[in-house]
Amino acid sequence: MSRLLRVCFLVVAVLAVLVLPSASQGQIAVGVSIRVGPPALPVYAQPICPGPGYIWTPGYWAYGPLGYYWVPGTWVMAPAVGLLWTPGYWGWSSGFYAWHAGYWGPRVGYYGGINYGYGYFGVGYQGGYWRDNNFYYNRYVNNVNVTTIHNTYQTNVIAQPVSRVSYNGGPGGIARQPNAVERSVEAEHHVGFTETQQRHEELAASNRQLQASVNHGRPAIAATPAPGTFDHPNVVSARGASPAAAGGMTASRPPSSQGGTMTRAQNFNAPPARPQGAPPATYPAGPTHVAPAGANNAGPKMQGAPPHGQPHAEGGHGPHGNEDAHPR
Repeated sequence: MSRLLRVCFLVVAVLAVLVLPSASQGQIAVGVSIRVGPPALPVYAQPICPGPGYIWTPGYWAYGPLGYYWVPGTWVMAPAVGLLWTPGYWGWSSGFYAWHAGYWGPRVGYYGGINYGYGYFGVGYQGGYWRDNNFYYNRYVNNVNVTTIHNTYQTNVIAQPVSRVSYNGGPGGIARQPNAVERSVEAEHHVGFTETQQRHEELAASNRQLQASVNHGRPAIAATPAPGTFDHPNVVSARGASPAAAGGMTASRPPSSQGGTMTRAQNFNAPPARPQGAPPATYPAGPTHVAPAGANNAGPKMQGAPPHGQPHAEGGHGPHGNEDAHPR
């Protein structure tokens, strides 16, 4: 009898492992483990930010019963003032690719060194920061309408090297490991997926066109202006995606923002180029989420603050000259 019980327990354990890939990435920290790595990250434009307080969450490859599928990048309202998003990532370990889920927290942590673009270039976050209960957007990497979002600033960022690799470690993977600051972030209190993020991923899992086996790494719905809005007119296709796969959608980038030109973010999630005559900006050793020395001495500490010496908040001024004509 005892032997029969052991056999039954083994069968149950094996079945649990087999159904594990269908588990939601938002409900686990590390759990989805498979032997085949995810496809390369697609190239896509960033939809215009819908309003103040929204944080860009980049798209990623998730895994389900039918294999990898794309979860479109989208703008998400932060669950609380002061929280920033740390993207999830795939990591190679002991012969398997395991998914490390993203989370909300006061500081941006380690996300495998993956270059997701739009401020998430492998280390920290260059897209904005919180100050006085308001989020300030870096117009160099974000597509914002400056007539409706007045908390903006301009900090040039150069992402090197160029990479579309979507996983850390293993054959061909990103080799970067977490530094001391990122390790300290791991021990802090974090908030998982919001309900809207969870629903967004579930809708992606149920959309056949987002399966990698169908879109071949070029999803017709690469990014959305808000979670779950897959049929919105501002939905963005990946570069090279078939319009037919999007149900007739032909736009590969969002329409121009009101009140003038768009920001560099319309030029896809490619590494930003340095405007002529501008000094180069390099990556810091750790996440850019703590105010530099001497910054904002009269107010609360900033999270995601721009590097010391870079341009400050513009207070709602529009684009300057032809600077937005340069790819980011």
